[in-house]
Amino acid sequence: MYENVNNVPTSVDWRKRGAVTAVKDQGQCVLKGSCWAFSSVEAVEGINQIKTNKLVSLSEQELIDCDTEENQGCNGGLMDIAFDFINKKGGITSEIHYPYAAKQGTCDVSKENSPVVSIDGHENVPVNDEEALRKAVANQPVSVAIDAGGTDFQFYSEGVYTGQYGIELNHGVAAVGYGTTLDGTKYWIVKNSWGPDWGEKGYIRMERGIKDKQGLCGIAMEASYPIKNSSSNPTTPSFYPKDEL
Repeated sequence: MYENVNNVPTSVDWRKRGAVTAVKDQGQCVLKGSCWAFSSVEAVEGINQIKTNKLVSLSEQELIDCDTEENQGCNGGLMDIAFDFINKKGGITSEIHYPYAAKQGTCDVSKENSPVVSIDGHENVPVNDEEALRKAVANQPVSVAIDAGGTDFQFYSEGVYTGQYGIELNHGVAAVGYGTTLDGTKYWIVKNSWGPDWGEKGYIRMERGIKDKQGLCGIAMEASYPIKNSSSNPTTPSFYPKDEL
């Protein structure tokens, strides 16, 4: 959708524009984990705020419990499938209405049938194209898959990550911006779901524009984002508060 956009800012940070909720923690949702649900929700939260000017924390637990035809709860899943689920179900409910439990349970249909934010589909970013990814992130937060299996990544604390990496995609996160350091190092701003004590208050800056077309940790291999064409949403219950950083 954004491939033909030419006027792209040199830097973007959706946190500063109020389109990113507080860092969350997927906890002990074991095996392959629930990262896919967090990544999907982060992207939907972002585009909803951009379209409505309201930041609403949405329910990962609904995806884990209810989006089970192809996704597998705490055993892993894919963000584009989650976007399809949200679109087909008419939306997704709020975090406060269907809170995170860090384990897979039975789908609560009454909560599932109380959506507060809807989308109109999703788009996949062209594969192995960091510039296409930059154009997408310039317009909204984007779900990305990365290889987070290396110890350098897992024990990251600060700065632009340029360490060892693979491209075996095993973790879903959200690209919420990009920029360049004073010494000229380009980076992505990536929101993780390992709590605010990890990395830079829950975020990692990952080197951008490397020679490998897949991007650092494969960040350009499997990126997607939700489409929301208008500011309209399902009839919104009054049970959710505004979420802020």
